[in-house]
Amino acid sequence: MTKRKLYLHNALLLTASGLVLRMLGMGFRVVLSAFLGGEGMGLYQLILSLYMVFVSLATAGMNVAATRLAAQSLARGQGMAATLRGLCSTALLFGTGAMVMQAVLAGPAARYLLHDVRAETALRILAPSLPFMAVSGALRGCFLASRRVTPNVVAQLIEQLVRMAVAVAGLRVMAQWGAGYGCAAVVLGNTVSEGVSCGLMLLFAARTPEFAPRPEEPLHPYTRQELYEIVLPVEGSRLLTSGLQAVESSLIPLTLSLYTGSRAVAMTQYGNLKGMALPLLFFPFSVLAALSGLLMPEITRAHTRGDGRSTRRLIGAMLKLTGIFSLAAGLGFLWFGAPLAELVYRDAEVGRYVQVLGLVAPFMYLESMVDGVLKGLGEQMATFRYSLVDSVFRIAAISLLLPRYGMAAFLGIMIASNLLTFTLNTRRMLRVAAAV
Repeated sequence: MTKRKLYLHNALLLTASGLVLRMLGMGFRVVLSAFLGGEGMGLYQLILSLYMVFVSLATAGMNVAATRLAAQSLARGQGMAATLRGLCSTALLFGTGAMVMQAVLAGPAARYLLHDVRAETALRILAPSLPFMAVSGALRGCFLASRRVTPNVVAQLIEQLVRMAVAVAGLRVMAQWGAGYGCAAVVLGNTVSEGVSCGLMLLFAARTPEFAPRPEEPLHPYTRQELYEIVLPVEGSRLLTSGLQAVESSLIPLTLSLYTGSRAVAMTQYGNLKGMALPLLFFPFSVLAALSGLLMPEITRAHTRGDGRSTRRLIGAMLKLTGIFSLAAGLGFLWFGAPLAELVYRDAEVGRYVQVLGLVAPFMYLESMVDGVLKGLGEQMATFRYSLVDSVFRIAAISLLLPRYGMAAFLGIMIASNLLTFTLNTRRMLRVAAAV
């Protein structure tokens, strides 16, 4: 299969699987909302926001490092066995450390950061998923670098099906005991599915020719400096960013309750926005996510070779496709977002959120794609700075405006935030591309 045909085959496969995963995910969200309700979805989103801090500690940087270092090994004509072993060992170390930290800190974090002790059990159940997730991330990056997407697709599909099956079975028993137990049932599905996915990825890796040891392969195909120059900026930036996002997430229901006068109403509004409206808004992004996953290794290869023309051509193609697609999606949400949300969730409030955020959906999509390109160009520190500026802005604005203006203020903050990050990231990407 030629390079062009392989690229198109991978793009179609990732796009199709991405759509299937999004559809399964949306169906799962509908089931969760039926079992948990708005308040339960709010609690679930709070749990996930804190969990993502430990996910960042376990995995941040490893997927990017695996993609770049494996692509680098292939560009140099080296085998990938030693690269794979080194990356998986590092990922396991990070994942185990994050697991221990989350298990130990679950109680205090639930009480003092999330302001909801019902989250503690779910956080403890989630902790064992972190080593599996970290190793899977390293393997996934290596598969992408070798232009093999089938293992990633199969593992993700099975992972999602297992997650849904375990969660729904648990919800049938535990949801009636309260939102805390319902969330615990949902995250049990997450932990079991991550273990299954990691096992499948390891089986695929054992049967992949590019990952087989070669006699001429160097024992240390990359230096520690090369690894840490990728991992540490991404790790530090995502850890700080996810930490700030967890603070932001805990502030939203807290400040909304000052406006509404009710913690339950505030949690319901938060759950309707973060747990229902935003997943629906990002449902079409699966098409672009597939393109991003394929483009980053190609941009990395072109940038590593110093091929400025190819780098700019790939970036230009990304901007054109993303711009057309995201504009169409944004207009669709403006016109059909409200009835679509009512059809899916039976909730008019969710529909209003989707319709308002449809205005900024094109910038959300573009910003996500540009962020991936910047990482492929080695601009992790730039994305870190911009994320930090954005998080500080959001936290300050939430603290000042939500107690006075409620959810309307938060929607305005989201729009301003996305416009800010889109502008900063796009300007940096164009400047770097012009300099190659």
